[in-house]
Amino acid sequence: MPVEQAYTLIMNPSSGGGRSKQLLPAVERQLDILRMPFRIERTRSLEHGVDLAFEAVDAREIPVVMSGDGLIGAVGGALAGVGTPVGLIPAGRGNDLARGLGIPTDPSEAVACLKAGITRQIDVGDANGKRFLGIASVGFDSEANRIANDAKLLKGQPVYAYAALRALLTWKPARFTLLEGGVQTRITGYTIAAANNGFYGGGMNVAPYAEIDDGKLDVITIGDVGKMRFLLNLPKVFKGTHVDDSEVVTSHKANSIEIRASRPFTVYADGDPLTELPATIRVIPAALKMIVPESAT
Repeated sequence: MPVEQAYTLIMNPSSGGGRSKQLLPAVERQLDILRMPFRIERTRSLEHGVDLAFEAVDAREIPVVMSGDGLIGAVGGALAGVGTPVGLIPAGRGNDLARGLGIPTDPSEAVACLKAGITRQIDVGDANGKRFLGIASVGFDSEANRIANDAKLLKGQPVYAYAALRALLTWKPARFTLLEGGVQTRITGYTIAAANNGFYGGGMNVAPYAEIDDGKLDVITIGDVGKMRFLLNLPKVFKGTHVDDSEVVTSHKANSIEIRASRPFTVYADGDPLTELPATIRVIPAALKMIVPESAT
C-alpha cells in the first residue's frame, strides 16, 4: 500500500498576537477528520523555522507554515529551488501572501486546500542575497514597518494604519537613485517598492498589476507630494486605485533594480527587516512550489 503523505506544521506560537495558538485546535481537528498524518513543530526564531522546514524535507514530509508573512517568507526563500511543495495556514497579522494566492484564512478551508495538494510555481525575490516572497520596499515604508513591528497590541489593518500615521508626522522626502539596465533615474519622494506579490501591510494592494509567477518585479515609486494629499490617498491603496494618480505614482516591470538613497534606510519585506541600502533587488522565476487553491492556479 502507498505511504500516506505526512505534513510538518511549522508554527510560530507568537504570530498574529497569539492567533496561531488560537487556530491550532481547529487545524488539528480538521487534519484528523481528513486523516492527514502530521506533527507540530514550534519555532523559536525565523532561522529555527527554516531549519525545521529542511528537516521536514529530509524526512520527505511537506512543510506547512502556520504563521504570518515573515516566517513563510523566510521558509519559502530558503526552499527556493528545492522542489518540495510548501503549504501555508495563515495565522499572522497581515497574511498578505495568502491574500495574493487566494489561500483561505479559515483553518478548515486552509487544511482542505492542503489535502487537495494543488501546486503553483511562484517567483521568489532577492535583495542583496536575502530572499523574500512579497514586496521589498524602502523609504517611508521603512519607518512605517519599524513602527508597526513595535506595536505589539494592535492587529491586522489597524496596526498598519497607525504606523503610517505615526511615520507621516516626522517624514521628510528622500532622494532615491534607481539603476536599471544601465539607466539611472533619480526620484524624490516617499517610497520605492519592488513587488513580487501585490499586497502588503494587511491588505494594501500597492502593486495591483503584480503577478507572482510572471518572472518580473513590479517597481512602484511614490513621488514627492504634500502630507495631506498623501494621507487622503492612503485609502486608495487598499483598492489599488492609487496607481491611477500618475503624477505621484509610477509602476513598471523589471527583472532587477538597484536602489540607493540620500540617507540610510532599511529594506523591509514580508513585514521584517531584510537588508540595508544600497540594495540590488532581483527576481528568481518559478523558484518555489506552493500549495494553493484550485482557483489560484
